[in-house]
Amino acid sequence: MEANGSMPHSSVSCASGPETNCFLADYHPTVWGDYFIENYPLPSNLQESQACIIKRIEELKEEVMNLLKNANDHLQEMELIDALQRLGVAYHFEKEIDKILRQICNAQMEGDDLHTVALRFRLLRQHGYNIPANVFIKFKEVDGSFKAILRNDVKGLLSLYEATYLGIPEDDILDEALNFAKLHLKSIESHMRTPLTTRVLYALELPLHRRTRRLEAKNYMSIYQEDEGRINMVLELAKLDFHMLQSIHREEVRSISMWWKALGVAKKLTFCRDRIVECYFWSLGVYFEPQYSRARIYITKVIALLSIMDDIYDAYGMVEELQAFTEVIQRWDIEAADQLEEVYKLHFFNLYNTFKEFEDELTKEGNSYRVEYLKESVKEVSRACLEEAKWRDEDYVPSLKEHLTVSLISCCYAALSCASFVGMGEEATKEAFDWVTSFPRIIKSICSICRFLDDVVSDEFEHERKHVSSAVHCYIKEHGTSMQEACEKLLGMVEDDWKILNQECLSTTAVPKSLIMRIINLARIMEIIYRKYDSYTHSSGIMKDHITSLLVEPISF
Repeated sequence: MEANGSMPHSSVSCASGPETNCFLADYHPTVWGDYFIENYPLPSNLQESQACIIKRIEELKEEVMNLLKNANDHLQEMELIDALQRLGVAYHFEKEIDKILRQICNAQMEGDDLHTVALRFRLLRQHGYNIPANVFIKFKEVDGSFKAILRNDVKGLLSLYEATYLGIPEDDILDEALNFAKLHLKSIESHMRTPLTTRVLYALELPLHRRTRRLEAKNYMSIYQEDEGRINMVLELAKLDFHMLQSIHREEVRSISMWWKALGVAKKLTFCRDRIVECYFWSLGVYFEPQYSRARIYITKVIALLSIMDDIYDAYGMVEELQAFTEVIQRWDIEAADQLEEVYKLHFFNLYNTFKEFEDELTKEGNSYRVEYLKESVKEVSRACLEEAKWRDEDYVPSLKEHLTVSLISCCYAALSCASFVGMGEEATKEAFDWVTSFPRIIKSICSICRFLDDVVSDEFEHERKHVSSAVHCYIKEHGTSMQEACEKLLGMVEDDWKILNQECLSTTAVPKSLIMRIINLARIMEIIYRKYDSYTHSSGIMKDHITSLLVEPISF
């Protein structure tokens, strides 16, 4: 969530003159304004108007349940499960899918073709089964190369390509398989027919394992409906379910937009990024299902407040002021905040009051303790941001190792991992909060992914103004490389961290899968927002398109 972009200068402005120590960026204003407040008021007859849709969804769920129960073989089961997951409706059938995959894991392979083996491998790894990667050895020649006959098996190559992204550090064969699949998919993509062509192009842009579930569901509907093997009742269920969820999501983003407007941050702190709708999009990447409505609202507010805090440290404050601000955050003292300059006081009040609202609501369930973990995480972020501000003022370029001891915290992803649990159900236990705030390996990996993707795409903008050295420049100074070489090295580290994430998903037993998936989804949303450029800060392009696709455009029936 680094301040890596552009927006107008503040109404709370810095003093001008030779002694000024301001680092203001030029952030563009909000793309959305009051759009969701004005265009999506909750209709009074919503329940009545949606009743027939809900009834039809329940009918279709029963029909799909029967399809799962009566499939002819394991391949048919797997292809149906894959379609349900891609279309965003698998959450309706979790128990049934778990049962089928358990049976598939224990069964002998029914097919030796590449598509069947790769699909089985991917689905089982996704669900926590540590299937060995040596299942792909059968597709190699004696000399170790993949069989030449596979080069024209487009469906098999695509399944193999997607499967390789479930690899863990020791899966060398999957690295070879990825290179093989990618090479031949690229070489034949222009000769293929749709919808397979579309699927290949889409996969080469970003593999399935790293896509967010909502964007995948919306995009895959258009692909699936062109597929000759589609099941019409599945497609109808997906469209109706997306429509119903979209109405829920629109009401949530409207409510959050009203909360943001009432805070008055956009008008009072105009040096900051005004990105509340983008923050909600971020939360949709973490969870989209209806049962996580409160969790989405909570984490959206936390993302928005941490974004402002990041901009205060990065693009506004001088070290002496930031030191006092940090001390107030450490004490979490509303009275002490009165002594701060207006910007810092306003932001601390917003933090304090928002977390108090969380506490009051969670008290009713006996879960108010969760907010204490979140406060401690925010305190840790503030300390890290202060350290970076000191580095900035001293023109200090640390080693990459020293940089990461601070920047893996200041990127906010450890705090957001904690925040992602706060609004969830009873699966988010005290033990889960102890675990997530202990900075386990999986949290370190998502923080690394966040840090490296952010720094690589943001580096050019950041050096148009005085800013703390990025991981890119720390690496260049330490190793004497070019910027291109440094960026390639850091992106290689992102690939390594994804393998660690996959490994941790297979081995972590401290918390349930429903919590682990929030962490994986946080990594996925980074791939969407930061893989090519910082689309959170520069939100008028692809970010606007994504939000339009999920929250504005109605689904076509």
